[in-house]
Amino acid sequence: MALTRDRVMSVLATVSMPDKGDLASRDMIRALTIDGGHVSFIIEAPSPEAAGAMEPQRKAAESAIAALDGVEKVTVILTAHGGARPQPKKEAPNLRVGGHPTPQAGPQAIAGVKRVIAVASGKGGVGKSTVSSNLAVALAAAGRKVGLLDADILGPSQALMMGVTEKPTSSDGKQLDPLVAHGVKVMSVGAIVDPDQAVVWRGPMLMGTLQQFAFQVNWGDLDVLIVDLPPGTGDVQLTLAQKVVMTGALVVSTPQDVALLDAHKAIDMFGKVSVPILGLIENMSSYVCPNCGHEAHLFGEGGVAKEAQKIGAPLLAQLPLSLDVRLAGDAGKPVALTEGAVGEAYRALAADLIQRGIG
Repeated sequence: MALTRDRVMSVLATVSMPDKGDLASRDMIRALTIDGGHVSFIIEAPSPEAAGAMEPQRKAAESAIAALDGVEKVTVILTAHGGARPQPKKEAPNLRVGGHPTPQAGPQAIAGVKRVIAVASGKGGVGKSTVSSNLAVALAAAGRKVGLLDADILGPSQALMMGVTEKPTSSDGKQLDPLVAHGVKVMSVGAIVDPDQAVVWRGPMLMGTLQQFAFQVNWGDLDVLIVDLPPGTGDVQLTLAQKVVMTGALVVSTPQDVALLDAHKAIDMFGKVSVPILGLIENMSSYVCPNCGHEAHLFGEGGVAKEAQKIGAPLLAQLPLSLDVRLAGDAGKPVALTEGAVGEAYRALAADLIQRGIG
């Protein structure tokens, strides 16, 4: 019997919840992916408290799917909307965020982190942060251990887009513990400062905060750390390249000429600091009308593909423009958790990066 979504969901319907219903009928399964013999999905509980009591259901689901013919590997992530609520930990008054950078002799590796990938753009508003959060979630759903560092210090958005509501604390008084949402470890200034207050910091404080987020956060063992950079080619980009051993950068752009002009500058900057370009991602590539099905290229067509060919880098994805992306991001539930064309596009991007050995 073929390994299909319906077959997997029918098995998950046999995993009962403590109160009533089952995993399938309660609509708790997200990002179900079948890749050959590898089945992966997320169980999203209604609250962090509920998630804390559902480890038996997670194990039961994992065992039940593993018993199916044709299944070689099962990855099941248990999460909750808003992320897992941290246990009480020690306050860390000595870990004030926003200090100046400390001297460092060249780029250093982050302990326990195999790969560090920057997601960059030359221009703001092209969806770089959206790509970062959804790529992180899609990689986690594919079984990778993933971290997400929000390096857009002055305009942080990952706390909102990932649905984290707690403030980071510290277990040892020396390192900050990242928050966890949708199977991803997250660190963002947006989870630390008052969301209604502007972060008014000069360059040295930005540089110091990025250095702190890289080396004074307990990231643990990660397959990949996604770094969501601010737009442009300034202090944060240079600090990352000078302080952290980088695997490479993904450059996000829309197809329009003004975005490509700035994307080319970002590509040039990474070349000057010896950070490889791993590939280009075209965001808002096209829009399909939900009423009539007409496809329109609102920001032009083919521009990012031409730029990728020009610099000899792969075009990794052409991601559609969709209202669902905005709604999901505002709700703290990245669209990569959902079924449908957009979620599948992000899962395909994650699978491609894994196949290339960089995800």
